[in-house]
Amino acid sequence: MRLLLINPNTSASMTEKAAIAARAVAASGTEIIAATSRMGPASIEGYYDGALAVPGLLSELRERRIMGYDAAIIACFDDTGLEAARAFSDVPILGLCESAVATAGFLAQRFTVVTTLERSRILIDNLVQRYGMGGRAKVRASDIAVLELEDAVSGAIGKLRAEIERALDEDGAEAIVLGCAGMTDLARELQAIYGVPVIDGVAAAVKQAEALVSLGLSTSKRGSYASPLPKPFIGAMSDFAPV
Repeated sequence: MRLLLINPNTSASMTEKAAIAARAVAASGTEIIAATSRMGPASIEGYYDGALAVPGLLSELRERRIMGYDAAIIACFDDTGLEAARAFSDVPILGLCESAVATAGFLAQRFTVVTTLERSRILIDNLVQRYGMGGRAKVRASDIAVLELEDAVSGAIGKLRAEIERALDEDGAEAIVLGCAGMTDLARELQAIYGVPVIDGVAAAVKQAEALVSLGLSTSKRGSYASPLPKPFIGAMSDFAPV
């Protein structure tokens, strides 16, 4: 089984971090193919960054299709471009937020997603509502810029831990979801510290992708995720015209 793991931002170090986490949980017969977008923002923090990251994401899906992959994972907790990718592709496409909150729902009645900045909190809260977990989940921002997670002296880990502690004390959280792909390497350590399930979206998406492929299931192409209709696209978007 071949899983394509696409980082829709352009930071290769984040791609490598996500790839390490993916390979740590992948089954012995699963190959993780890691890809970094070659156009767009260095990190994705809110709707503007996310919109400009979608063309790079779709380019990676298209260009690597010739190599063959059985499913793809979008390694951003904003589920950047997820709907467009599902319409574009004939294989299962998974997002980190959807995968993580679904996994948390198996493990706890109440859980908290701890993410980076307030602008991301609002976006992720909307996703959690959409995925049907609004009554069970709270979303918190820890006031960390995504790129600070790459800087050992930024104080980001201390901020993250402080917000997790508030979630446990104030929200009655029974589990914690890490709301950024840049946090993926922290899940096991934080779980050991706090004694509750700590869910990383990368790991959750890998195992769910493996399950879907093993079951012989893929995205329905009837209705919402039907393949795009052929039509002219002009200007910088001409390369994305459906054929």
